[in-house]
Amino acid sequence: MPLLSTSCLFTNISSVIRFILNDQPVETNLPAGTVLLDFIRYFQHLTGTKIGCREGDCGACTVLVGTLNKKDNTGFLDYKAMTCCLMPLANANAKHIVTIEGLNFPGILNPIQQAMAEEGATQCGFCTPGFVVSLAGYCLQHGSHSDPIAAIDGNICRCTGYKSIERAARKVESLMKDKKEQDPARFVSQNKILPEYFSGIKEKLETFLSGEDKQSILLEPNRNGHAIIGGGTDLYVQKPEELAESPALFLFDSPGFNEIIKEGDTCIIGPSATVTDLQNSRVMRETFPGLARIVKLISSTAIRNMATIAGNFINASPIGDMTIFFLALDANIGLGNTDEIEIKRTVPLRKLYKGYKKLDMQPGEIIRQISFKLPAKNARFNFEKVSKRTHLDIASVNSAILLQFDGNIIHDASLSAGGVSPVPLFLERTSAFLSGKTISNSLVDEAIDIMKKEISPISDTRGSKEYKTLLLGQLIKAHLLAIQDDKH
Repeated sequence: MPLLSTSCLFTNISSVIRFILNDQPVETNLPAGTVLLDFIRYFQHLTGTKIGCREGDCGACTVLVGTLNKKDNTGFLDYKAMTCCLMPLANANAKHIVTIEGLNFPGILNPIQQAMAEEGATQCGFCTPGFVVSLAGYCLQHGSHSDPIAAIDGNICRCTGYKSIERAARKVESLMKDKKEQDPARFVSQNKILPEYFSGIKEKLETFLSGEDKQSILLEPNRNGHAIIGGGTDLYVQKPEELAESPALFLFDSPGFNEIIKEGDTCIIGPSATVTDLQNSRVMRETFPGLARIVKLISSTAIRNMATIAGNFINASPIGDMTIFFLALDANIGLGNTDEIEIKRTVPLRKLYKGYKKLDMQPGEIIRQISFKLPAKNARFNFEKVSKRTHLDIASVNSAILLQFDGNIIHDASLSAGGVSPVPLFLERTSAFLSGKTISNSLVDEAIDIMKKEISPISDTRGSKEYKTLLLGQLIKAHLLAIQDDKH
């Protein structure tokens, strides 16, 4: 059953993009693919948001993006930190965008900035706005607060070392100790952590935007061959200048495209669901108890807030973390056309890749939904990744496994691997070998031997083919040992 509604999916509305920037409504008729960073600095002259890597790695361009929550009746503003160097203007439509200037009090530091100053957490100051904005995002979280250190995992400082910044983050954590279940925007306003205008933004945004604006995203007319953009975290690294001017279809905010639901024994995921959406999904958390550990290995908070699951699939990188994750779940991809609702055909994810960056997709087709059968209670799942840095890095080799058990016997096995083939690889022969076996040292050795005949790694900047083969063998061993320990 399709996840999407039966109403028209794509609505072409006015080419004017409208949103609230800090405490002021703005509108622009610049091309929808223009990078938000450039609009902020060159058209609004808010230069506190810095130009750094332009690849989403350094966090100097971090802004807060407040979106009206439409999934329940609360209608609260959901704030997330995002790197605006990779964010098209279209994805800012109908939202509240907050730069460092929007966090300032007249003539004095706000408590987050004060904590940074007191702890000596800034030297050259170039990275400081990004850290402050990310910590403000932490203060604006709904529900229970995560570790504030995690909120700044996408911000890099080349001067101070990080201990002084961590101490400042702990001071910010103490500011929120009495929030409880209060609306965070109201709490930070009343307690003078952030400017007073935050408490009225929800109502201001609802008044400022027409009903049509709140239900639709801005789309430029699209035909086959035009760019299709979700979160933009990969495309805007590859070709930002081209995307700034090209007509495109922007799917990040399409109604129904970011839902994650359970239907019977199947989980259905919208293509614009982000990694953060997965992490916050009750269905996913209950199905994968180790999901928080896995997600922490994937990029940074700011990128996870933007990067879509379907985008990871379509990018077709041989080491795409979420692709490897879902390959082991034997996920299916529902494909359809850009101008119709129905899913025209379904392709197993393992069959989507025909060669390096070559997909089994026709012109005009897009991913409409992702689905997989929920593992049984006796199943065990594990994901492993090796990279030069533990966090904020592309994998040298990654792998995921799903084992279905009948007692201690592996009833069915699904093993995937990245970095050892021109495409994200489902290891059919190794998976078939594991089925019907019990975990033992000899099984590990035999599985590794079979794996070596199934992969085709090449030597590149991430390691030699011999090194990658060795890594994958170690990851298979890690899978089986982790699952064996979990069962006992």
